[in-house]
Amino acid sequence: MNDKKSGSPVQQSLETVLTHHGRVPDDQFGFVNTPVYRGSTVLFKTLADIEAQQQRFLYGRAGNPTTESVEAVITALEGAHRTRLVPSGLAAITVALLSCVQAGDDILVTDSAYEPSRTFSDGFLARMGVTTRYYDPRIGAGLAELMRPNTKAVLAESPGSLTFEVQDIPALAKAAHEGGARLIVDNSWASPLYLQPLALGADIVVHAGTKMFVGHSDAFAGTISTTEESWAGVDRVRRELGIFTSGDDAFLVARGLRTLAIRMKEHQQRALEIASWLETQSEVVQVLHPALPSHPDHALWQRDFTGSGSLFAVLLAPAPRASVAAFVDGLSLFSMGYSWGGYESLCLPVKLGKNRTAVPWTAQGNLFRLHIGLEGVEDLKADLAAAIERYSLAR
Repeated sequence: MNDKKSGSPVQQSLETVLTHHGRVPDDQFGFVNTPVYRGSTVLFKTLADIEAQQQRFLYGRAGNPTTESVEAVITALEGAHRTRLVPSGLAAITVALLSCVQAGDDILVTDSAYEPSRTFSDGFLARMGVTTRYYDPRIGAGLAELMRPNTKAVLAESPGSLTFEVQDIPALAKAAHEGGARLIVDNSWASPLYLQPLALGADIVVHAGTKMFVGHSDAFAGTISTTEESWAGVDRVRRELGIFTSGDDAFLVARGLRTLAIRMKEHQQRALEIASWLETQSEVVQVLHPALPSHPDHALWQRDFTGSGSLFAVLLAPAPRASVAAFVDGLSLFSMGYSWGGYESLCLPVKLGKNRTAVPWTAQGNLFRLHIGLEGVEDLKADLAAAIERYSLAR
């Protein structure tokens, strides 16, 4: 896990960074973890102090020791210049995009993007006078042909969170930079433990920290990590929009990060075992997991990633809605719900239609997205086996 193929400026192991970075017990009266800081007003002792504006903290909205503790860890993991903690993964995406564009600009967004990214691009950005075009997630170097003089940002997500195409980040970065744009990568699936987009050429990396960073399904968070060149724009937009993360939520992110390496190992092992098992089951047409040799982008995944996440999809043979209902309604360990990354396993039936415009989804059958939690693997297999049987019988 620590042999980072994409390179990393972190000198210590990632496990050590997760355990020790972002906390200074001597600054907290010896308490091992940075506590929750709640507060709006920060006091100045003299007129000279308030005029100089040089205090570490000036006002609560700009951050506090709890939020800084999280930002320090993510910066070290990503090999970034700096990081900002924001209230959600969507906030991370929107701030990152807004830091790159103004009215009249154009952006390119992967067709496999997180659905709220499309909503923001087609809604808010369109009203702002920014055009959005969607591209084939497997386009690679072909992105150069889509670049326009006013294209200022390219949004990638590798792999896509519903259909799991792996993107060629170095090729996208080259095309974006030659066209005068910045590359933003959503790295929520792999986490910086298993992929470091900045080392592969990206300018900005975003995370839905709600998922793997928090790890307990009890808080929202997002992070934005950047190169030095991209930092000023991100920091300006976040400040001007007044986007702030509370000390309480930051503390929950910090808590989750301490066990991220252990949890990722367990999620990875369980997900791979279950994905491999599903490939042998009746009714299964395809399992969409990049770490499986059967995945069309497996070689690209092997080149750039050092591990895999908890999330993948399984395509079952065509069957009516009654079969889909029979599959999900009778699950006992898997639950239906949005998001992922917690200790509990989730199953989400997926309908792709308006979500795909550049490369329409044509696969026949019913798609289910699975997040593999920390339950016993054999128990999860039994739950899925029973669901597949119900699916078949309801046809």
